Amino acid sequence: MEKKNEPILTEKRGHVLVITINRPEARNAFDGATAAAMESAIDGFEADPDLRVAIVTGAGKAFSAGQDLKAAARGDMGATRRRGGFGIMGQPPNKPVIAAVEGHAVAGGLELCLACDLIVAARDARMGVPEVRHNLVAVGGALFRLPRRIPYHVAMELALTGETRSAEEMHRLGLVNRLAEPGRALEGALELAERILENGPLAVAATKQILQRSGEWTDEQAWREQMKIAQPVMQSEDMREGLQAFAEKRKPVWKAR
Repeated sequence: MEKKNEPILTEKRGHVLVITINRPEARNAFDGATAAAMESAIDGFEADPDLRVAIVTGAGKAFSAGQDLKAAARGDMGATRRRGGFGIMGQPPNKPVIAAVEGHAVAGGLELCLACDLIVAARDARMGVPEVRHNLVAVGGALFRLPRRIPYHVAMELALTGETRSAEEMHRLGLVNRLAEPGRALEGALELAERILENGPLAVAATKQILQRSGEWTDEQAWREQMKIAQPVMQSEDMREGLQAFAEKRKPVWKAR
């Protein structure tokens, strides 16, 4: 774990990196320093072959209230040049990321969730994009990512009214993967990470890439483009190990990370 006064804390738990937004006094809102620290954490996660899943969570009672508006008034925006909003939104890592949500995930906080691949939320958490209430536009990805993940008209209503919804409703809509009891979202995310870690790391990374990019392809392109990503996996030692382990009725021992 890093120094307690830093805006982003990281902790390795086996093959999982837990990334904690550490500004509870500001409801984990982002300024420039926090975004830069998040980008550094994501870079480290992507570069470390021993880390296979990341979990993003918030310190205290909130996941994230989004952009720190006081900092924004000073011209201090929570974005980086390379990875974009909050140091992750524009260029998420290739490996899976899970959001573990307690309290509020609103505005950029929800957009941070949308930059992750999976969401585990406490039952009493609240989610929404209230930017229009302040005459702001949600430019961190919500306006194009949200309607891809929940029904279009529901996304439109959320964006135009600025209302928040419960995590339970977001779970019914399919945005939240799993619900947890209050205070146990991180525990639920770690359980989900363990399920992912059972699988071949090369296949997991390739699967994420194909799923992410599938919306850009026609069916004709998809048959061709997916093989460019899948072929190295299909030629790997780990694929042979996976098949051998199945035949021998044992757990596979993955070589790649």
